[in-house]
Amino acid sequence: MCVITAEKVLAAIDTVGVSFRSETPYDLNLFGIRSADPVSNTFNDLLGCVYRDEQLAWQMEVWQATTDPGLYWLEHPSRVEGTAILVPGQYRGVYRIDMHGGAYPALCQRNGPVKVWRDNNKDGILDWGGPEYSGYYGINIHHASYSGTSTAVNKWSAGCQVISNIRNFNRMMELARLQIQFHPTWESFTYTLLTEEQMT
Repeated sequence: MCVITAEKVLAAIDTVGVSFRSETPYDLNLFGIRSADPVSNTFNDLLGCVYRDEQLAWQMEVWQATTDPGLYWLEHPSRVEGTAILVPGQYRGVYRIDMHGGAYPALCQRNGPVKVWRDNNKDGILDWGGPEYSGYYGINIHHASYSGTSTAVNKWSAGCQVISNIRNFNRMMELARLQIQFHPTWESFTYTLLTEEQMT
């Protein structure tokens, strides 16, 4: 994965949507960066956030993650069309804090559709491209293991965006709650999925 900076991330977001550069704290730019490596089952992607802090200084935090489904779901699709892979792009206002699988609070796809590709050849290689499907597929942003750091995706993602380390996930949720604290009417979150190529 290439070296990234906050300005490079914001510029890349602007190529597919809009970045939030307001003069207010915790106007979150949540993003993912998908690795160019199509081999599945590794946390070889990044999730992160660019925002202004309470002193209005720019900050960027980045966490190891996957933006792709794990090997289990690629080999055992839950739908006949195949397993969902989120299409890169901006999903503006689509996410809000809700219960992921009824288990714990996460950033959940509740406010709008997302676009996915469907991988149904069961070869364990991520198939990016092809027909796009738009809908409510439960493509949430959540964590893997409840303790420590997960090293293999396996069942943790059937298309969700998943942070490998529980502490890093908790930090993301802390930032999300800070946005609501500072902006009580801003209960929705925008997520932009970028590719490694866009960061070079």
